[in-house]
Amino acid sequence: MNLNTYQREAQKTDRVPLEREIGDTGADLVVPLLGLAGETGELLSEYKKHLRDGDSHLLFKARVSEELGDLLWYVANVAAKFDLKLEDVAQANLKKTQGRWGNQDTGALVFDAEFDEKEQLPRRFEVELSEVIVKGRTKIRMRVNGKKIGDDLTDNADDPDGYRFHDVFHLGYVAVLGWSPVIRKLLRRKRKSNPQVDEVQDGGRAQVLDEGVAALVFDYAKEHRWLEGVTDLDYKLLRTVKGVTSLLEVRERSLGEWQRAILAGFAVWRQVLEAGGGRILVDQDAKSLTFLGPPTKGTRRRPVNRP
Repeated sequence: MNLNTYQREAQKTDRVPLEREIGDTGADLVVPLLGLAGETGELLSEYKKHLRDGDSHLLFKARVSEELGDLLWYVANVAAKFDLKLEDVAQANLKKTQGRWGNQDTGALVFDAEFDEKEQLPRRFEVELSEVIVKGRTKIRMRVNGKKIGDDLTDNADDPDGYRFHDVFHLGYVAVLGWSPVIRKLLRRKRKSNPQVDEVQDGGRAQVLDEGVAALVFDYAKEHRWLEGVTDLDYKLLRTVKGVTSLLEVRERSLGEWQRAILAGFAVWRQVLEAGGGRILVDQDAKSLTFLGPPTKGTRRRPVNRP
């Protein structure tokens, strides 16, 4: 029996059928919603008995099967009353979970593969972040192949928190996702040969979203020990990131790939922060971001305590 067939058959035993508009908060919807909560409690109760009585609870497996069946009935009922097909709900759920924990790699997808090499993000390159003194203020300067790119950065905060090194996060997006409008602009690799792509994918709005994601995740990380020892990010955070970038080409990347990019960025960021700068290898082919060590000799370096 497939899920849609089950759903149709289940509705024949509905004692409070839908009689008003879909989404009405009357008894026709409240009853199955309360049913979901009630049956979940029953399932927990059976497990409590199993913990208490052990093998003497001979009907444990049968009771679990029964409670799961009741839960399935209520799920099918709620779906029907929102005019949703259970098969579609199940397929959407599998797509979501596989993107997070299943086959997370979207493969050889390269967003700029059809463009001239001068408009492609380098497949492999080294970046150096180092401290410099500008008008008596300590700032962070980024160099690629010894050439300064972008503006010198500070934390832009009353209390130093290390955000001055946040370009590391954008580099992580490049390494794992093959995407970062910010880095593309800094490296002068915008795809100007295609005005539509240049405007939509590489333009100001895309760059703002790139920066917005970095700021959003940074704020989350600040409350979670800078993600040290973290292997799984909050689903709501990843869903928000996917949502705000849904109009951009990076929407093709999975939740799992976003998670890898974020964690890789913070792993290197913590090392860079500790060293007061550093050399970083971005490798799109290996989908990796690697801290190579402190800045080269001759550049100012000062160890920085973590915020």
